[in-house]
Amino acid sequence: MQWFDRALELQSDFGDALHNKAVALTKMHKFEEAFAIYDRLKASDPNDVMADLGIAHLHLLMGDFEAGWTGREVRWKSSTLGGDYAKVQQPIWLGNESLEGKTILIAADEGLGDTIQFVRYVPMVARLGAQIILVVQDALHSLLSRFSGIAQCIPLSASSHLPAFDFHCPIMSLPLSLKTKLESIPSAISYLPNPPRARVRAWKERLGPHHKFRVGLVWSGNPEHLDDYNRSIPLRTLSSVLDVSATFVSLQKDPGSDDRKAMQERPGLLDFSDDLTDFVETAALIKCLDLVVAVDTSVAHLSASLGRPTWVLLPYTPDYRWLLDRDDSPWYPTMRLFRQTSSRDWREVLDQVRSELRLRTFLFEGFQASAAFENPFR
Repeated sequence: MQWFDRALELQSDFGDALHNKAVALTKMHKFEEAFAIYDRLKASDPNDVMADLGIAHLHLLMGDFEAGWTGREVRWKSSTLGGDYAKVQQPIWLGNESLEGKTILIAADEGLGDTIQFVRYVPMVARLGAQIILVVQDALHSLLSRFSGIAQCIPLSASSHLPAFDFHCPIMSLPLSLKTKLESIPSAISYLPNPPRARVRAWKERLGPHHKFRVGLVWSGNPEHLDDYNRSIPLRTLSSVLDVSATFVSLQKDPGSDDRKAMQERPGLLDFSDDLTDFVETAALIKCLDLVVAVDTSVAHLSASLGRPTWVLLPYTPDYRWLLDRDDSPWYPTMRLFRQTSSRDWREVLDQVRSELRLRTFLFEGFQASAAFENPFR
């Protein structure tokens, strides 16, 4: 902050310093001051897309969905924010036109976790009388091709050849199109198609007898994510949690070299990462676990959208979807949030997780013992 202020003393309209100061103020939970910086940027340049987007995300983080979803649409004014979204000529649908008898293209426009979270809206669009063509990231195609309410599911890699449609809607615009407020979030316990029984059965056989509480772990996200340094945790930092008497299963894809070394030092941590070839396989393994503990990654969304108990470890200032000052998520009924305090120390979070996990394992072992006592030939 002191260097941003020094830069602004030297050049009061220095846009980069103002933008970065607004981000820093947000990280410090000084939200009104951040809004003031964005207002200052907008006064200087009314077409400042990044200021508009910063304002929108602040609104969403603070629970003002009406302003937030509307504000996020400014992303289409930036040539760098559209990602892999298909370039189409048909009109965008933002909830204003009738879809009765129409075909709509709903396409992924941001990350894997975003697609998993917001695909929940697809059946709602289908109930409006629309035929739906769903375009998703290749990694999610096998999982979502059996999704309820769609006529066709196409991987992004094949989206250059699309069938005819009348409207399109980016998947991240669906909350706006369907006028989602905090109190009207569609929050079914489970909304993804279940993985094939044969795959679930194969994982059950591979895991063996279920004598201990089973915990899936994801400690790291995509290192290319702009906020990854805040959300990911080195595996060694989880050592206190791994000392709990449970069966720990790694759901981590592509662990780094330091994490691989740490995994070798933990022979009790089951590592099936080479066999998690797609999201269907990961979903099948998750179905065999009692709990998933994860940082803010797509696997956290996958687990919770399957209705599995999911604990998410969050930095002091999380992504906007997790809101503030609550340990539950209005998006996922089976999810619990563990947040850093202003100390920004993961140890506090992990001490709480360890304590709660010890209680869960104690209850599980007690249940197992009582079941065995009731049926000695079990």
